[in-house]
Amino acid sequence: MADVAAKREADSVVPDELLQRVKRAKADHENGGEEAGEKSENVLCGFKTSHVLGASDREKTIFIHGKLADQEAVVILEKTPIREDTLTELFSGSTLKLEMRNDIYSTYRLQAPPFLNEIKTTVVCPATEKHVKKYKHQESFLVEETDEDYRSITLPYIEMQRFSLQWIHNILEKKAEAERIVYEDPDPDVGFILLPDFKWDQKQVDDLYLIAIVHQRDIRSLRDLTSEHLPLLKNIFQKGQEAILERYNLPASKLRVYLHYQPSYYHLHVHFTKLDYEAPGCRVERAHLLADVIQNLQSDPKYYKSRTLYFPLRADDGLLSKFKEAGKL
Repeated sequence: MADVAAKREADSVVPDELLQRVKRAKADHENGGEEAGEKSENVLCGFKTSHVLGASDREKTIFIHGKLADQEAVVILEKTPIREDTLTELFSGSTLKLEMRNDIYSTYRLQAPPFLNEIKTTVVCPATEKHVKKYKHQESFLVEETDEDYRSITLPYIEMQRFSLQWIHNILEKKAEAERIVYEDPDPDVGFILLPDFKWDQKQVDDLYLIAIVHQRDIRSLRDLTSEHLPLLKNIFQKGQEAILERYNLPASKLRVYLHYQPSYYHLHVHFTKLDYEAPGCRVERAHLLADVIQNLQSDPKYYKSRTLYFPLRADDGLLSKFKEAGKL
């Protein structure tokens, strides 16, 4: 009975301790406190799984919904790629367990050394319903949005939701992720910050993925762009490519540079990925090449104000519901 009582006492204390850890981690993130590469407390030791939101065998990822210190949380686990510069250590330091041998063919279970067996882990806490929906596997539907649909359906929905952009402002103000910045043009009108997307672990160039976040804070998406923004877009296109060539030795001919519509957050940003990398969201129904955007605005100053645009929405997306209510689907 003493053991049971001790366990109950421990159970009653742990959530408070975990809550403090989560709060410290959240504060560090918001204030830019923790440097990349530093060891962190294992805030996941108290994570309680609710259910798996989705998984991809091909991409070796899993998205898990649960609770961390009584707060809603989403944990993303992703196996890191095998790097060429670690092959010697991988072959010499691993253990093998034979599964099958037949003539010249044999298969094994390979247990790599711990330092080569990392799993990239992303924690979102406290997670909102939007976060949970974002990572949940669902059907998608292609939406046709006219300029009138944007004004009467999409824009009111965006303004009603008031999606938080504090994490973007932290980056722009150097309160967080300052050490990750690859390049910055500080000009308030045409400037931007270029830094790695969280999808990229920066250990190999084959799946290079960077984001250019503009300093201007009143441009939500492609729909807001006019010819007045051409100097900004051209600056991002040119200087972003130059910075990637200098840092990663990748020429412009090896890059895919594009915007999403609908974007995942409503502060204008541009994606830079290696052309051979099939990045999430790079398909034609969502990605708009920056070179095409520039040419379209040169031809028609208000091209994206009047153009009918198409984009995919997932089954439980609130915006999809608005289009259905308006009889558009």
